[in-house]
Amino acid sequence: MTADSSHRTDAGAQAPVGDLVQRASQQLSQLVRDEMRLAQAEMTEKGKRFGKGGGLFGGAGLVGVLTLQALVATVIAALSLAMDVWVAALIVTGVLAAITALMAALGKQQISKASPPTPEQTMDSVKADVGEIKERAQR
Repeated sequence: MTADSSHRTDAGAQAPVGDLVQRASQQLSQLVRDEMRLAQAEMTEKGKRFGKGGGLFGGAGLVGVLTLQALVATVIAALSLAMDVWVAALIVTGVLAAITALMAALGKQQISKASPPTPEQTMDSVKADVGEIKERAQR
């Protein structure tokens, strides 16, 4: 056998073109199915990681809130060294209330800027496109 003929098989050399196309089609279908299974397994793994990450972020948020509560108690305790405890607590409560009011006002302002929740520019563009189409159709 020569070097060129050693790479061919008897079945491949004599197989009709229709059989080769059918075999290629089956192999391509199998390849696509295998790739889809691989993608599904990969997305499942990533979904699990996203879930764990989200849970950890939630836990971090909870511990952060508890930390802030401890900080507030610490500030009240520190102020109580110079004044009555109730006065220190009232001052800290007032500061927190002012921060809450400011954040609520800023949040309301941002929500007002986003309202109504419709894509106004896109709607205007679509209306202009429809008008243009109607005008050209009448010509």
